[in-house]
Amino acid sequence: MTSAPDAASTSTPESPFHTADFADLGPQFFTALQPTPLPEPHWIARNPAVAQLAGIDPQWLETDEALQVLTGNIVLPGTQPIATVYSGHQFGVWAGQLGDGRAILLGETDKGKEIQLKGAGRTPYSRMGDGRAVLRSSIREYLCSEAMHGLGIPTTRAMALIGSPAPVYREQPETAAVVTRVSPSFIRFGHFEHFSTRRDTHSLRQLADHVIDQFYPACRTGGAFENNAYANLLQAVSERTAVMLAQWQAVGFCHGVMNTDNMSILGLTIDYGPFQFLDAYVPDHVCNHSDSQGRYAFDQQPSVAYWNLLYLAQALLPLVGEVDTARAAVASYPEVFAHEFKLRMAAKLGLPAKSIQAPEFVELLQSLLDLMAQDAVDYSIFWRRLSLVVNGKADNETLRDIVLQREVLDGWLVRYRELLAAHEDPKAQAAMLTTNPRFVLRNHVGEIAIRAATQGDFSVVNTLQDILTTPFDEHPGQDSFADFPPDWASHISISCSS
Repeated sequence: MTSAPDAASTSTPESPFHTADFADLGPQFFTALQPTPLPEPHWIARNPAVAQLAGIDPQWLETDEALQVLTGNIVLPGTQPIATVYSGHQFGVWAGQLGDGRAILLGETDKGKEIQLKGAGRTPYSRMGDGRAVLRSSIREYLCSEAMHGLGIPTTRAMALIGSPAPVYREQPETAAVVTRVSPSFIRFGHFEHFSTRRDTHSLRQLADHVIDQFYPACRTGGAFENNAYANLLQAVSERTAVMLAQWQAVGFCHGVMNTDNMSILGLTIDYGPFQFLDAYVPDHVCNHSDSQGRYAFDQQPSVAYWNLLYLAQALLPLVGEVDTARAAVASYPEVFAHEFKLRMAAKLGLPAKSIQAPEFVELLQSLLDLMAQDAVDYSIFWRRLSLVVNGKADNETLRDIVLQREVLDGWLVRYRELLAAHEDPKAQAAMLTTNPRFVLRNHVGEIAIRAATQGDFSVVNTLQDILTTPFDEHPGQDSFADFPPDWASHISISCSS
């Protein structure tokens, strides 16, 4: 491995970013390399809002230079692209050394945002892969990154999507694409596992100190574990992860491949592969066809996140010191998750936060989820219609139309109205319309955009980008994207290659 040259450590007038600070950690953390060029690149979508967030002039995205840089065809002066190394557990099994197999970190902006290309070519960590991404999966990642942000869920962002006619071979020949991803950091649990497993405590400490100094400085000056910044870091990561999982479960998001190398140290949703937003509410739904054992089923996600955190704790043990301290640092995860989940479900029901203390709240919520599961009720549509009913924009029939056990629903609605009255909060009820989205990126919606794009029509991608950025708005004329999935949607297969 080679380290980035010293000359690459500062910005130049020609560059909107400089070599990432991560490169300062040393050559054991990455390989310096060049992206592999793609022929005939063309824009599919651009996100000026993300550019501005990162500190990049949105006008730069209009230039041919940006097109070439974000394809990986040219490298700007003053930058050194790198691919980082990490390890991890995949499907519950230790997979050994992994790394950025098709992701290349171009650099970092002056606002501290890392710019990464996904699909820019082979790296030393590609494990016999081609390092490319196909148009299909790239559209899904681009749109879902922005959909999650629109829903208020912590996530990496997407700044650009570029296509090329270059062939890429998966189950069948497809065309290549590159997504520009933006995040404060792409560090994963697996980065820590890599150095811990190798018993390289020096590098492990370097990495942990970098994360604390950059993102968790309060861990040095406060926290539950006095004079143990590493235990405080572990607790902070655990609790951020718990909040994120509560948000996933509340909105019906299935990640599909929660390996430890796909878990962000910042509690961000990262690596959109075989994800899915629930159609019917089926708690044990498995969205990833590669997951033959159902390890990452929807209702297993919270416990899987805890399992992953325990392995992060094991990786950090040389720094934390005592096993009991490491266990204590992650022990708050179940409680934080349960509390945050209740808060979000109360908001979906139009109830104030204090209502979660009422015994009838838990019973009411569970009985509703049981009914939805028994009748396989459409998850997003039910919650949106309930919002409309509570706010006087629809009647109960709109809910009765989508359940089989109508008398059970009627009885539930009576108890629900009683709880609403007991905890009357007009603001909380009005907020249901900004809590329960009208639009989510269902599989069939993404598939419509993909099919159009393969024919050279990128308008659907751009339309969906606008809609998903503000998913709680009505967006007149776009009703089809908020409708029930068509029959053919049940045949969409997503796997780790998606």
